Amino acid sequence: MNRINPEKLLQSKWTAVSPRERERHFIVTRLIRDEQDEHVVEVVLQAVLTRRDYTLAWRELKADDVWQMGWK
Repeated sequence: MNRINPEKLLQSKWTAVSPRERERHFIVTRLIRDEQDEHVVEVVLQAVLTRRDYTLAWRELKADDVWQMGWK
């Protein structure tokens, strides 16, 4: 399981273990916070190849079988 500090996710790089539509490398472009603006709830990942954005809960990045830290 990846250890992640949600406050340091902005501009971090990720590799999808099972790429879809040739989208393998991603970068976190935005952090979405709760109503009190205290805690990170979701992140916006942008595919490097296609520039498509995907929103997901930041905790999903902890799954080693889905995501790897950095570009590999």
